Amino acid sequence: MANLKEVRTRINSVNSTMQITSAMKMVSASKLRKSQSTIVALRPYASKLQEIMQHLSSSLQTSSEGAFAKIHKENLEDEKILLIPVASNKGLCGVFNVNVLRETLRVLHEDFKVQNEKGNVDILCISKKIEETLKFKRIHIAGNENDLLDNLSYETTLPFAERLMNDFVEEKYDRIIFIYNQFKNAGTQILTKEQFLPIVSEEKVEETKNPVEDVEYIFQPSKEEILNSLIPNSLKLQVYKILLDSFTSEHGARMVSMTKATDNATELLKDLNLSYNKARQGAITNEIIEIVGGANAL
Repeated sequence: MANLKEVRTRINSVNSTMQITSAMKMVSASKLRKSQSTIVALRPYASKLQEIMQHLSSSLQTSSEGAFAKIHKENLEDEKILLIPVASNKGLCGVFNVNVLRETLRVLHEDFKVQNEKGNVDILCISKKIEETLKFKRIHIAGNENDLLDNLSYETTLPFAERLMNDFVEEKYDRIIFIYNQFKNAGTQILTKEQFLPIVSEEKVEETKNPVEDVEYIFQPSKEEILNSLIPNSLKLQVYKILLDSFTSEHGARMVSMTKATDNATELLKDLNLSYNKARQGAITNEIIEIVGGANAL
């Protein structure tokens, strides 16, 4: 009977776990649908805006363009760099957080090894999980903006984006880089390292798989006025798109992870119920044998 009690306890435990994973799957699926529709609608606009900005800024020499596109230091080893890993404040989302953490460590120890050894690399986390792990590894964290993930919207990201832009203009940092998961579909996230500032020049873009088209634009009122307004707005939108991409990827990864966990719990529950029925049948058989044996003895 002790064996029956043990199996029954495990069945109850697996049932409780399955209810939790099933509920988490439905919550993530709901959040995924909402954020997916937003990022799919936003992406073409943000992409075209960034393309126009890159095309124009490569040929325009104004104070605004110089502020966000110029390189502060010719010697790359003396650059002051800000890395911003974007992941999740929670776990139970597969390798979503782990991939960002690994890429952050790789960039820190390989891409910017010299700058890091000189103490010229700061890390600003947008993820409690990444922050906790880096602190455990005794890696210095300059700060965090984890609260952005709790109430993500364009309005809530504006102060953060403006702060990054001011830090770059004031030459607190020579380069600002985001590391995040770009959303492709519910089951696929693309790990991305994206330079936020300085603005990537048109020549650099042409080396990638999506070159900037050589297009002539007609400006009203003037090219300078439009660009001076376009660059800050485009940069602010870029920050929101990065965070929204990561947020959508997180819930896609969590939905898939919780679906697998629920399926595994269902299979385990079948095996436990089978074991319980066998043990119960064995116990009943033993009781019958004891009764029959006692009756024969009389």
